[in-house]
Amino acid sequence: MPDAVRLEKAEIRQLDANYENEIKPESWTKVQFNPETMKVTYANQLQTPQGPGDQTGPAARQFVGAGTTKLSLQLWFDVTQPVPEGMAQESDVRKLTQKVAYYITPQAEGDTLVPPAVRFIWGSFQFDGMLESLDESLELFSPEGRPLRASMTLGLSQQRITKFAFREARAAGRGPAVGSRPLSQASGGGSLQGLAAAAGKGGDWQAIAAANGIENPRRLDPGQLIDLNAKGRF
Repeated sequence: MPDAVRLEKAEIRQLDANYENEIKPESWTKVQFNPETMKVTYANQLQTPQGPGDQTGPAARQFVGAGTTKLSLQLWFDVTQPVPEGMAQESDVRKLTQKVAYYITPQAEGDTLVPPAVRFIWGSFQFDGMLESLDESLELFSPEGRPLRASMTLGLSQQRITKFAFREARAAGRGPAVGSRPLSQASGGGSLQGLAAAAGKGGDWQAIAAANGIENPRRLDPGQLIDLNAKGRF
């Protein structure tokens, strides 16, 4: 069954050493399939004081340092399936997973080697940290022995507990959500110009394309939902 709405893809970006600015756009990578779940764990560093004291009650515990925040998630890659726009279609899945493995590879920073700082973003969710662990499992092979499918389990951490970071989620690229207003469904191989003309709005197809975030109005995906009443600027 075709997807009616394009889902925003999660993305991994490199940060500077101060976890402030996004750098090296050539190293950024989008995921092929969004994670099904993500787990965020918070922990404080607590210690039970040693020495004499009141032994009748429970031992008091003290906060002795900054806390930690960890994010764990799983990603899937499959070269037999379509890849996100801007990502090359490869024949070996490790050509895709190496873009993620880059972030756990230590790089020269002054006189030391450290993994790059990472920003994981997906819609309004943002997590800044360092890739602490990475497990890769190759799941499917071609008759020639090329790995075709892989899963990657990522563990990211930051050495502090901070307020949640909220990003402004971008609108999906194929129009508003189902049920938000009357939508028209595209047929396979159709164009936006033809769909708009059939609805008596042929002269407005450019504005409709802009309002719905349609990148290729000459070729619509089967089942794609479009708001023909939207008024956008182009």
